[in-house]
Amino acid sequence: MHSYQSTFSIKRLWLILSVGMIVMFGILLFMGQQIYQQAPPIPEAVKSVAGEILFTRDDIETGQNVWQSIGGMEQGSIWGHGSYLAPDWSADWLHREAEALLTLLTNDPIPGLSPAQKTALQKVELQEEMRKNTYDPATGVIVVSENRAKAIKQVEGHYLSLYEGDTAESLALRRDYAFPVHGLLTRTQAEQLSAFYFWTAWGATTNRPGQNITYTSNWPHEPLVGNKPTTGTLMWSIASVIFLLGAIGALIAYYAKQFDVWRVDMLPEEGIATSDILGSAVITPSMRATAKYFWVVCALFLGQVLLGIVTAHYTVEGQGLYGLPFADYFPYTITRTWHTQLAVLWIATAWLATGLYVAPMLTGHDPKFQRFGVNFLFVSLLIIVIGSFAGQWAAVHRFFTDLTMNFWFGHQGYEYVDLGRFWQIYLTIGLLLWVFLVVRALWPVLKQKGGKSLIYLVLVSTLAIGLLYAAGLMWGEHTHISIMEYWRWWVVHLWVEGIFEVFATAIISLLFVRMGILRTSTATVMVLFATIIFLFGGVLGTFHHLYFSGTPTSTIAVGAMISALEVVPLLVVGFEAYNRYKVEHLEEWQLTYHWPFKFFAAVLFWNLVGAGLFGFLINPPIALYYMQGLNTTANHGHASLFGVYGMLGLGLMLYCMRGLTDVSLWSQKLLNTSFWSLNIGLAMMTFLSLLPIGILQTYTSIEQGYSFARSAEYIHSPIMQALVWARVPGDIVFSVGVFAFVWFIFKAFAAQRQSIA
Repeated sequence: MHSYQSTFSIKRLWLILSVGMIVMFGILLFMGQQIYQQAPPIPEAVKSVAGEILFTRDDIETGQNVWQSIGGMEQGSIWGHGSYLAPDWSADWLHREAEALLTLLTNDPIPGLSPAQKTALQKVELQEEMRKNTYDPATGVIVVSENRAKAIKQVEGHYLSLYEGDTAESLALRRDYAFPVHGLLTRTQAEQLSAFYFWTAWGATTNRPGQNITYTSNWPHEPLVGNKPTTGTLMWSIASVIFLLGAIGALIAYYAKQFDVWRVDMLPEEGIATSDILGSAVITPSMRATAKYFWVVCALFLGQVLLGIVTAHYTVEGQGLYGLPFADYFPYTITRTWHTQLAVLWIATAWLATGLYVAPMLTGHDPKFQRFGVNFLFVSLLIIVIGSFAGQWAAVHRFFTDLTMNFWFGHQGYEYVDLGRFWQIYLTIGLLLWVFLVVRALWPVLKQKGGKSLIYLVLVSTLAIGLLYAAGLMWGEHTHISIMEYWRWWVVHLWVEGIFEVFATAIISLLFVRMGILRTSTATVMVLFATIIFLFGGVLGTFHHLYFSGTPTSTIAVGAMISALEVVPLLVVGFEAYNRYKVEHLEEWQLTYHWPFKFFAAVLFWNLVGAGLFGFLINPPIALYYMQGLNTTANHGHASLFGVYGMLGLGLMLYCMRGLTDVSLWSQKLLNTSFWSLNIGLAMMTFLSLLPIGILQTYTSIEQGYSFARSAEYIHSPIMQALVWARVPGDIVFSVGVFAFVWFIFKAFAAQRQSIA
């Protein structure tokens, strides 16, 4: 009889996975070392040729801390990373400085030139001035011409007015950028912030020593200074597409070859279970204690969606909510911070609770003090959420006068890891406690003979969840932003997008095996094979977030080629959906798992659309060069984060609810309404609003430059505002799904209490 082992033994797959991860993480760390060495230098001083000091190193580094304290990436972006309403400050400064310097270059050394010839000559002089690298490694000083010094002061004046002035122009811009009504900076802080913005723009327009490529690989697109895609950006984009097509062909050939084997070996040797084996599982005290986690998931999910609606509305009204002074208390920076942070928190909480629920279910008993550990972790998570949110609110409202205090308890300003360092450490400890609780509950299973590979995968991914979040502790208060970005994407890409998916795949397959609907060897090989394909592209695929973050050009080569592999497994999602459907609809008892299976099916669809299509849209370097920080990113983020990880979290939650409540009392109408409203609303949100906005911005970025595509003038143009309003129907439909799901959870638990009474 054929078996998976006839093609790839489980031991061989483990060997491939182990060696591959050592190699992949070795390369990831080696290239991280290159980022440390080749990041744009922070000068000791920026001087004019006459010796006037414009900025110092302390100004730049303190300016970065000021920027963090006002929300950082949650209010505009740096090098394309951050929010989408306010400008990208690097591109904005660069464009304003180039325009100011071009105006100052009025000398006409050759008489008789036409205006067009004169303008062309001035642009050549402008590019030579701004792209020339005058940083002296020996002294650490950047020297600029007198004309450029004047241009820098003009742009600095604009930012001083924006952050601490009260002119009509600055007030109008603050409204368009959705700045907080209160909490303006002092003049010193505004000067320091300007120094940081200048330095990020300097890195984006200054050539690396001995090269004709800027520190950010010529990003952003800015015709005035000659910033255009490099040859490498284009060539590696072409190579990545060719590599992708080859990988797709190889995978499809492999699937076609193994299809008959998989069809025969999918079901258990003794046949599919005729009853719900896990339906009679003992519900231990610690398993019952996880119920409160699901209540919190509902609260966080509901809060995240409401904050998302408010945040989107600020795009059209700036500092209000239908005329109400909502921004006085909860400005855009806060609502977006909480919206993005809650997205990760509620999904992670659902997955963590699943681990705490499933581990004792598989062994049938609780280790000593397991319930206490579950309750203690729950209280800790509440403290972290409330404490970090309060700190962020206080930071944006300028209650933290000390920047170090802000770093520890306020707002770090880095998207998805905005919480203060104290709360970061606390959450890391909490995750390690979760690892301990899950591992000790699963430990008795490891003593059993045979079929332990799936358990090992669950344990390894569980441990990785705890350890990879700790990568967020690798930067400090004054760490160079290029280095910080390297470690931040360890958390956002490897932790959120990577290891959690491996954990979910492993634990779902383990449950299918224990339910008696999937063969152990089949499940083991499928999960190992999927993990290998996913992580081989995913680990080094981290670099596709770092193309233009002051990193070496090698990140473009590695990121483009390897991240193309992330799309490959999604191309066979139809095959996986067929297999999933096949094993989920063979016995009548499986109807009790109809809705968890339904949400798992939605995960497959959005994995293809949100992660696959929308992800690859912005993945090649040439595409991301024009699209980074536009609504194409938001489109991918919404479709993949909720469509894949959110739907999976809800499906896992319903799976656990199967044991915590009586399925016969579930409201099928509410679940049906929730499922279809969530999926239809998400589709409307992406296809009617976010995707069209992103495509129009991309066209404008190519035609007129990146800074204009992010400008208030363009963002608040009639067509863009109309497309923002086009999001409202989708938001309403989606919200119906959210409320229906929360109401279902409430009714399910209430019915359970009544039946017990």
